[in-house]
Amino acid sequence: MMKLPNGQTLCYGIFGYPVKHSLSPVFQSFAFNQKNINAIYVPFEVKPEDLKDAVKGAKALSIKGLNITIPHKESILGFVDEVSEEVEKIGSCNTLKFEDNTIKAYNTDYIGFKRALEEKTTLQGKKALVLGAGGTSKAIIYALTNAGAKVYLYNRTIEKALKLKEIFNIEVVEKIEDVLQYVDIIVNTTSVGLKDDDKPLFDYDKIAAHHVVFDVIYKDTLLIKKAKEKGAVGINGLPMLIYQGLESFKIWTGVDAFDLAPQIFELLTSYKP
Repeated sequence: MMKLPNGQTLCYGIFGYPVKHSLSPVFQSFAFNQKNINAIYVPFEVKPEDLKDAVKGAKALSIKGLNITIPHKESILGFVDEVSEEVEKIGSCNTLKFEDNTIKAYNTDYIGFKRALEEKTTLQGKKALVLGAGGTSKAIIYALTNAGAKVYLYNRTIEKALKLKEIFNIEVVEKIEDVLQYVDIIVNTTSVGLKDDDKPLFDYDKIAAHHVVFDVIYKDTLLIKKAKEKGAVGINGLPMLIYQGLESFKIWTGVDAFDLAPQIFELLTSYKP
């Protein structure tokens, strides 16, 4: 039975805009309860123009930790005191820890992605095509390159892709089809597929059985469905979401809750808001 908040209850949460759809409050609350930690987790809808005030407010209210989601993952770095090594490199943050009057920024997206992907394939020596050049893309490129994979990047706006080429020493491609048959892993970090009527990013019939296809969107998109149809491995973003969240949980509390991952996966798969 979930405990009711009291005077000792710690507060955690998530900043995003929009944020009503977030699954993080569901599984973080479950983890706090299962690990017998007296804490609550609240979604805070924060407009971009209010971000600075929201961070100051969180600090003033003694909030202990926050997840940061779209569109704040990069702009939040203007309002923190310290950044971790991976945030320094990635330039994007999804986790804040408030401690000793200091706000420290972390990125657990890359850990969530790496852990989810390595359940299905090894990364060392593999060739990966990453679609999209936003904040999540940076975390994924960081994970892939650190694990010894060669990365090809495609983005509709090539200027954004070229900036990431400078940071991560990767290859930029102008046409997805130029490298599709040569890569082992395909990763979609864009929002294409969120709506059922979204136009495909490329001809999905060109996916082959040797591909491992990963989509950061939490459901089986057309891309993932087509990958499975073709005999390829298809992974949606739900395992990544869970693993990045459990890594945030560990940063905040010092408690390893990764043993809860199977229960959380079941909870979120059947969850109806």
